[in-house]
Amino acid sequence: MSEITRGSARRTAKLAGLPLGMAGRAAKGWGKRIAGADRDEVNAELQAKAAEQVFQVLGQLKGGAMKLGQAMSVMEAAVPPEFAEPYREALGKLQNEAPPMPTATVHRMLAQQLGSTWRERFTSFDDTAAASASIGQVHRGVWADGRDVAVKVQYPGADEALRADLKALGRLSAVLRPLTPGADVKSLVEELSDRTEAELDYRYEATNQRKFAKAFAGDPAVLVPRVVASAPKVIVSEWVTGRPLREVITGGTQAERNDVAAKLTEFEVSAPSRAGLLHGDPHPGNFLVADDGRLIVLDFGAVAEYPGGIPPAVGRILRLARDEDYDALFPLLRSQGFIPPRLEITPEDIRRYLAPYVDPLRTESFHFTRQWLMRVANTATDVRSEQFQTGRKLSLPAEYVMLFRVLLGMVGICSQMDAEAPYRAIVERWTPQLDD
Repeated sequence: MSEITRGSARRTAKLAGLPLGMAGRAAKGWGKRIAGADRDEVNAELQAKAAEQVFQVLGQLKGGAMKLGQAMSVMEAAVPPEFAEPYREALGKLQNEAPPMPTATVHRMLAQQLGSTWRERFTSFDDTAAASASIGQVHRGVWADGRDVAVKVQYPGADEALRADLKALGRLSAVLRPLTPGADVKSLVEELSDRTEAELDYRYEATNQRKFAKAFAGDPAVLVPRVVASAPKVIVSEWVTGRPLREVITGGTQAERNDVAAKLTEFEVSAPSRAGLLHGDPHPGNFLVADDGRLIVLDFGAVAEYPGGIPPAVGRILRLARDEDYDALFPLLRSQGFIPPRLEITPEDIRRYLAPYVDPLRTESFHFTRQWLMRVANTATDVRSEQFQTGRKLSLPAEYVMLFRVLLGMVGICSQMDAEAPYRAIVERWTPQLDD
């Protein structure tokens, strides 16, 4: 497939086919069990095929479907080990192997965005895509001043596709939820929908990237490529090379994984104070590790503005939960809108719900493991548990949605890396009123 699938009817049909395919496989699996096949083996086979179909469809469609898959990927560590490998493989393909645009289409987009003499702005331009993303692909070139540059070009029709996908995915959140325990698919789709228009304008992304590059200029641990030029559907930025984070996750040494986990946490938590912005897309495809060890950060289309840094109320919430002062935490959550008015709930209900999430703040150094994340995620999503019943009654105010999703995303990536990091010290350093 050479271009992003544009017809909303065709795209919706592909997405609508997911529950039908799952239902068919479930019926077939039931028949196998009746015939005497091992229950666990049949379930594993069904899960593997479900993962393959879902992520194949999401990857083919790109747009909102691929973006949702990338957002879900941070919770891959919560998937039970017997099902993890097909998910991991499918997610890796989703993040790195989307089919490219035809060369003629790329040239047409560059002429529309950079002018008919766009070639004069480059010493050279590689027509072969170097990487792909959810709504665009990246080419390598040499700018007129001799700098190596990355040229991100938006897929034609990405706007139509993104809106159509998100509308369809909103109706399928219940089907997708079991694939990644701990990821609130419905909230993810709603958040993606809210920021759709901003992400489609690459000038907005370029502005964000410039702010991050300025804030982290000269940082010994983080590298943000500088923007060279931008247009509504094209961004040109300095070319950077590094080892993909997914390679560190699967093949890095323990020391490398620990180091990356600390740098990732520091970057995400410090950005609101340093740049006034939160990097809101912490999936592995957006990070590289440079030869000198710096964490390279890519893709700044999804951000939240925090001009004063992380809100002090967040620090108070985390501190009281860490210290298990739920009698004080309860009215604070109520005043901040986490507990809806007139909801009948007790501080003990809040304690049971939040306690597992606060584990990384209880010790000087925390070892993030898949086993720990699976336990937390499965408890929170088990419809029979008290934690699940509490969680479905609580609200997440709009101003906190991206922040808490990013915090959860960092924890998910650290758990994929089986990394140990000084999480508490980092979060305390950049979160007001947490270290009181």
